[in-house]
Amino acid sequence: MGDAKEAGAEGPPAGAAAREGLSLLSQAESEESSAQGSALFLGGNEVKSRAVVKYSSAPPRTAFARLEEKTDLKLPPANWLRESAKLGPAGTTILGNSKKSKPFSSFGMAYDFIDSVGNDVDVVSDSENIKKLLKIPYSKSHVSMAVHRIGRTLLLDELDIQELFMRSSQTGDWTWLKEFYQRLIDQKWQRKKKSKEHWYQKAILSKFLYYSINGDGAAQPVSSTTEQQESSSSDQTNDSEGASWPAPFEMPSSVSEDPSASSQGLKNDFVRNILWTFEDIHMLVGSNMPIFGGGRYPAVSLRLRDNNKPINVLTGIDYWLDNLICNVPELVMCFHVNGIVQKYEMIKTEEIPNLENSNFSTKVIKDIAQNILSFLKSNCTKEGHTYWLFKASGSDIVKLYDLTTLCEETEDKYQNPFTMPVAILLYKVACNMMMKKNQNKKHYGTIRTLLLNCLKLLDKSRHPQIIASANYMLSELFQLDEPKKEENSESPLNENSDESYSEEEEEMPDSDENGSYSTSSDPSDDSKAVAIIKSVGELSVPEKYKSIHQIRPSCAFPVCHDTEERCRLVLSYVLEGLKSVDSSIKKESDLPAADPSTPIPLKYEDESSRGGPEGLEKQMALFLDKMGSLQKGNYSSQSGMIPGSWQHKMKLQLILKSSKAYYVLSDAAMSLQKYGRALRYIKLALQSHDTYCCLCTNMLSEVLLFLSQYLTLCGDIQLMLAQNANNRAAHLEEFHYQTKEDQEILHSLHRESSCQGFAWATDLSTDLESQLSVSCKCYEAANEILQFSDLKSQNPEHYVQVLKRMGNIRNEIGVFYMNQAAALQSERVVSKSVSAAEQQLWKKSFSCFEKGIHNFESIEDATNAALLLCNTGRLMRICAQAHCGAGDEFKREFSPEEGLYYNKAIDYYLKALRSLGTRDIHPAVWDSVNWELSTTYFTMATLQQDYAPLSRKAQEQIEKEVSEAMMKSLKYCDVDSVSARQPLCQYRAATIHHRLASMYHSCLRNQVGDEHLRKQHRVLADLHYSKAAKLFQLLKDAPCELLRVQLERVAFAEFQMTSQNSNVGKLKTLSGALNIMVRTEHAFQLIQKELIEELGQPKSGDAAVAADASPSLNREEVMKLLSIFESRLSFLLLQSIKLLSSTKKKTSNNMEDDAVLKTNKHIYSQLLRATANKTATLLERINVIIHLLGQLAAGSAASSNAVQ
Repeated sequence: MGDAKEAGAEGPPAGAAAREGLSLLSQAESEESSAQGSALFLGGNEVKSRAVVKYSSAPPRTAFARLEEKTDLKLPPANWLRESAKLGPAGTTILGNSKKSKPFSSFGMAYDFIDSVGNDVDVVSDSENIKKLLKIPYSKSHVSMAVHRIGRTLLLDELDIQELFMRSSQTGDWTWLKEFYQRLIDQKWQRKKKSKEHWYQKAILSKFLYYSINGDGAAQPVSSTTEQQESSSSDQTNDSEGASWPAPFEMPSSVSEDPSASSQGLKNDFVRNILWTFEDIHMLVGSNMPIFGGGRYPAVSLRLRDNNKPINVLTGIDYWLDNLICNVPELVMCFHVNGIVQKYEMIKTEEIPNLENSNFSTKVIKDIAQNILSFLKSNCTKEGHTYWLFKASGSDIVKLYDLTTLCEETEDKYQNPFTMPVAILLYKVACNMMMKKNQNKKHYGTIRTLLLNCLKLLDKSRHPQIIASANYMLSELFQLDEPKKEENSESPLNENSDESYSEEEEEMPDSDENGSYSTSSDPSDDSKAVAIIKSVGELSVPEKYKSIHQIRPSCAFPVCHDTEERCRLVLSYVLEGLKSVDSSIKKESDLPAADPSTPIPLKYEDESSRGGPEGLEKQMALFLDKMGSLQKGNYSSQSGMIPGSWQHKMKLQLILKSSKAYYVLSDAAMSLQKYGRALRYIKLALQSHDTYCCLCTNMLSEVLLFLSQYLTLCGDIQLMLAQNANNRAAHLEEFHYQTKEDQEILHSLHRESSCQGFAWATDLSTDLESQLSVSCKCYEAANEILQFSDLKSQNPEHYVQVLKRMGNIRNEIGVFYMNQAAALQSERVVSKSVSAAEQQLWKKSFSCFEKGIHNFESIEDATNAALLLCNTGRLMRICAQAHCGAGDEFKREFSPEEGLYYNKAIDYYLKALRSLGTRDIHPAVWDSVNWELSTTYFTMATLQQDYAPLSRKAQEQIEKEVSEAMMKSLKYCDVDSVSARQPLCQYRAATIHHRLASMYHSCLRNQVGDEHLRKQHRVLADLHYSKAAKLFQLLKDAPCELLRVQLERVAFAEFQMTSQNSNVGKLKTLSGALNIMVRTEHAFQLIQKELIEELGQPKSGDAAVAADASPSLNREEVMKLLSIFESRLSFLLLQSIKLLSSTKKKTSNNMEDDAVLKTNKHIYSQLLRATANKTATLLERINVIIHLLGQLAAGSAASSNAVQ
């Protein structure tokens, strides 16, 4: 319908073609165009003004009807005071824009535009109040307004003191304010009646408007009696449309129970809500001014003026501001004399400040606006408080009072009729911000302050729903599942929001360099005022009240560096919410009536609740039945809450929040190794969850996942308690300690359920087996829950963690039973047979290992599966050891059962290696399995060698099996890789070679015939002896073993010598044997070193040094070996001397033999003297041997040089 624009749209430039007739604009077009604004350049001084219509209920605009000259406005038109769509809701009133503002009009707007409140907008108010404030320096009339702060937004409402006191005289409310008003402000207060002239002017204006929309312009006279009746009816209409004050003690139930409902006086009944930006001030303004279309501009305002009365400054400012706020570019004035129309005049909005007799500076108006806003923002600092801005009629002084503080000093705070609307608005703004919390967390501090201030204003007994909801929102501000921020991180939660205000800020005399905010010198008069403007003239001074007073942002979000502190805050809010919900449930008594079908939970424990695994099985079955019923949606509240009621919904949310908080507390205590405390918290978390299950009609998968996580943590805690049994008393003390807050939350939970659903998981047992079993059942329950719905596939990471823990706990239990079996075995001395108890423990242990292996294999955890296979191998070895028989050692043989279990152990170790695949997967585990496998082969071979089963097998077969097992043990014994285990591997390999050499040596001694086999055994014995000696020489702590190997090699040489006939052959063998003797010098040096170290240590005291030293020598073994060594050396030297002497007689001139003979004789004589000395110490004897071996080595070296 053309390009006409609604108020709020940008007007066309001057000179645009005039529209004739009606100029209509649809509502949709109005909303689209409202996105634009306008900047007007007025009176040469640029004043920025932009208006955007946020809402309009006005009908399509009509062109006004231009009345004919001489039209008598005293005669009412035919349509007078009839409801008119063209005038909108203002039709039945005298005049829309002069209608008295309702006391809660700003709240109605704030509720509708909750997004703007607390954040973007500075002021929310009726346009009449804005105009009244900006005219303060020009007007002598009184000003009385209520001011409220919500975030950075101020809500301004007219506070009609006269209306208020008229009510108070009837109801008895606000008497304290009436007394205060009369004592301090206006001692001769009386209600002023409006003059007859006032009502006459009102009636004329109303008739003019109706004529203007009538269209025909014809006046239809009516009798004077009718006019009087109409006039009186208009008077009544005006009164009925006046301020409507809700009774302070009778807030409608709709508000108290439903925050979204509007109560009487809280409606947004303006025709237009406009977002008006005046310079840098953002205002949400309500206006009812009728706007007409037509003339040169598509939007004009219509005014009626008495030609005999010139326009004054106040009227000019009024007209100018109305047009700015509604973005109307032109004003049409109709002049009359005594009600007779004279002429019309068109005035552009920007020309209004320059009208004759109405000159005013737009710059000054801008300064007044900025000064008043600064004054109010600096002094109205407390959210939830009602401030009263007052200027007495004819006075130049403006005072600001804090009515809330005054009210609290005298009467109940709920006497203040603003309390409830303010509380609901605080709540709504916080709700709105919470909806967007994920977009911007820096508002958390503001939300928290809004909610805390809201709670301060509410009466707990009257508004439980809002209180419960506000507390729940406060608890939601603290993110429990987020990782803790670093202290120096630039977290938005740590920032101080400039929109935050101290709720408990001490009042300080605010002052700038001009002393603008100083309080009055007369204490009797102004001591109650928060702040005073001493002269309205100050408001016109540019930046006079530009506040240097920065509001302290003390409601920044509290920084909780400690997880426990954060959770405790959350729980404090949850508790307040629960108390509020519980208090609202109407019951005959605090405790629910007993249900005949429900057993009363008693404190004693029955069989099923005891720690044993059998009892646990029953508990688990009951638990799983319950979980299955939850899926079907069973509901079993004991307090009688109605499903779907606000109490039911809110309690569910609060209980779930408490369970999360307790879970986080438990997790934190766990990481601090406070396992008793951790178990207490997880018990509370599970009790909360149990209650949630009782109340819930439809279990969400997210909540089931929480339960799975809680049970997983509970399993962890029980396992750690089992592993830290030495500190049991401290854990027990922590477990039984309970705060008052926890007790009160538990009391609220007990109103709904017995909270015993998870008692089996949270008992602190003193029995290790019981603790491990409970831990296992917790993991099993957590796993079962994941099977109920599609949680397993939705949460693969958690599923893997649960299975890992199940595998781990089954390993722990398996090891526990295995160790018990080993302990029983070690105690068994007399009986040869294996006891039934041992076999039962083996079965339990094996079953646990098997299940654990299955768990790890199902999640492809090869490393842990290998470790469990390794443990199963160890169990098989324990079974083998149990069958070894504890009877007569001399008659003992390696039994078939031993062989069976050792071979089973070998199978499990090989499976472990196959599971790992290669060493790269996990080198440490790979090396460990290899070592165990080597040990098993070695043990089996050793037992077969030491306790040969000759009654069942031939000697040759046994030797073959021993040889094979020893070689396999060598295969898995890694002597080359450098690691902590390398010396052990070298010792093992050396021992294997020694044993094999000894075995072949023994075969050689005992065998007759088959020269080929004898030769083979001789070669193998010699090979293994040399390898054993070589490996033992690498070790620093095995001198005795090295000495024994070398002595056996000498004995082997002696045995060979007995079968030799020629002297040359014998001499050669003797020379080789003496060389072996010489090579034992290294072993003696090691023994010497250790003996010297032992002598050097203090006799008593320094135990630490002794502990750090290498293992002390077995002196008996050293002396035994030394005696053998001395006798063998003596024997070899004697044989050498004999053979060399006989050879010398036969052949002369052999210089080499002579030298050797001489050396050997010399050494032999020294040896005889040394062995004859029975008083010599062990060290002295060893020193002699080392000395003699040195001489022997030198002698053989000299002889070899002589040969060369």
